[in-house]
Amino acid sequence: MTVTVDGQTVNAQQWGAGPDLLLLHGWGASLESMRFLAEHFAPYYRVTALDFPGFGKSDPPPAPWSVEDYARLTLGVVGALGLQNPVLVGHSFGGRVILKLCGTGRLTPPKIVLLDAAGIRRRPSFTKRLRTRCFKIARWWLTRPLWKNACEGLLEGLRRQFGSADYNAAPPVLRQTLVRVVEEDLSPLLPTIAAPTLLIYGEHDTATPVSDAKIMEQAIPDAGLCVIPGAGHWAFAEQPARVTAILDSFLLSGAKEAAQ
Repeated sequence: MTVTVDGQTVNAQQWGAGPDLLLLHGWGASLESMRFLAEHFAPYYRVTALDFPGFGKSDPPPAPWSVEDYARLTLGVVGALGLQNPVLVGHSFGGRVILKLCGTGRLTPPKIVLLDAAGIRRRPSFTKRLRTRCFKIARWWLTRPLWKNACEGLLEGLRRQFGSADYNAAPPVLRQTLVRVVEEDLSPLLPTIAAPTLLIYGEHDTATPVSDAKIMEQAIPDAGLCVIPGAGHWAFAEQPARVTAILDSFLLSGAKEAAQ
């Protein structure tokens, strides 16, 4: 199904019946990446998953967006679909959106699950800062009006060399969006999150490392961290049995009672 929020068409899907649970996928993915979780919890919840604008079957944003734009869009989907105080589960970028919504008090869910969630802005290493500086200097020279058109191919080559895999895979509007997203540090919002929060991170996650999770665990008043041995950034997909067992313990006690 599709829902339109402020002129933006968003693809969404629902499973099951009961209390509401909202799944938010990571950057570069879609609701399909969360499907097995949706089907797992459908006997106990009305599970909703959506494709963020620019991913899956949803239209791209009309201009570069920020985390705030995605948060407003998500809040609009919640209202349009009549979701009632949903449990929030987010992977990576989806976790960013949850932190924005809950840290600003616009959603007060009964529980939150953050799966290898992003949102902590770390100071880049000297090498990374140097690479970024070199790229910006080269970009400035290559975009001078006299030779800009002739150098477009060279500039794109530099983008591929210096950019991350996510950046290189994205169309221009999402490249600019990604830059805006990763530059925002959401850690100041963490102490205002009141909901019980479960953090699940892969031991070997290099995109959102366990050190980020520990910062969140310390700053969110009611938070607990589970580290999945041997897993990376997609811990919930790499070790689904282990992760769903943890999720069941956190999410299903009240849902089972409500379903009876």
